[in-house]
Amino acid sequence: MDSILQALLPIVALVALGHQMRSRRWVDDGFWLPAERATLFIFFPALLVVSLARAKLTGLPVAGIMAAEGIAVLVLLGVGMVAATRLARPPFHLDGPAFTSLLQCATRPNTYVGLAASAGLWGTEGVALVAICTAMVVPLVNLVFVPIMLRWGRSDTGAAFGWRTTLVPIATNPLIIACLIGIGLNLSGLTLTQPVATLLDILAGASLPLGLLAVGAGLSLRTLRSAGTAVALAIAAKMAALPLLVLIVGRVVGLDGLTLTVCVVYAALPAAPVSYVFARQMGGDAPLVATMLSAQTLAAGVLMPLWIWLVGSGP
Repeated sequence: MDSILQALLPIVALVALGHQMRSRRWVDDGFWLPAERATLFIFFPALLVVSLARAKLTGLPVAGIMAAEGIAVLVLLGVGMVAATRLARPPFHLDGPAFTSLLQCATRPNTYVGLAASAGLWGTEGVALVAICTAMVVPLVNLVFVPIMLRWGRSDTGAAFGWRTTLVPIATNPLIIACLIGIGLNLSGLTLTQPVATLLDILAGASLPLGLLAVGAGLSLRTLRSAGTAVALAIAAKMAALPLLVLIVGRVVGLDGLTLTVCVVYAALPAAPVSYVFARQMGGDAPLVATMLSAQTLAAGVLMPLWIWLVGSGP
């Protein structure tokens, strides 16, 4: 599974570099907040627009793939929210912001790793399948996490939900808007003009390094020691429970072969760097997210090849 390891090693290196840059003060601390905001509002939305607009969907079981990924994510989120009170008690000790961080790291996929690994393992068909998974999961998680952050994030004041306080952040979320634009372009058959496409490609190229450097800058080794149980739970939820759910639902809706393998591996991806930026901007526990992301990225080197072997060798 060299392709997976080759996709993961640069990510680990960038996280480590970000940690060194912050701890050794290679750049001023004032650099990180604007970098995170630029990633959330400009660079990552550009990546979503171009990725979704260019996905080749013809001849693939789009409805089945979206059902498997979407149902699995919603089931896992539902279980997590039901268990919120229990997770606040020992041995987890997750307050509201930490709980949102766990949910993010249990559901947000690192599309960079997915695209890189699928291209190396399965070529253009694998990339197209990952794009369909992305078209389902990324808009879904960005839609549901705005009210989740409003409910459990640090900015929560205990005020009752209202249409305005709930819907305005959803309607103005840059990741949701980017997904809608990319999917709209794909379904309409419209193509980006060359100057616009080139501009978006350049902006999208900045999302991975800046996002991962920010994750490394927020990484706290002290948090890793004190939150070991929560970090282990994040790995188990994202890289064991979620792919298992996708495998079950995928078989029920009739997926098999390469399609089912890619869907399961997509679910087993480590969480996305944008989880950290989202936590910082909306009141989550950002240091805990950074720790979970780093641990999941390392665990992916073992768990993703294991899922490929398990699903690929199945009936």
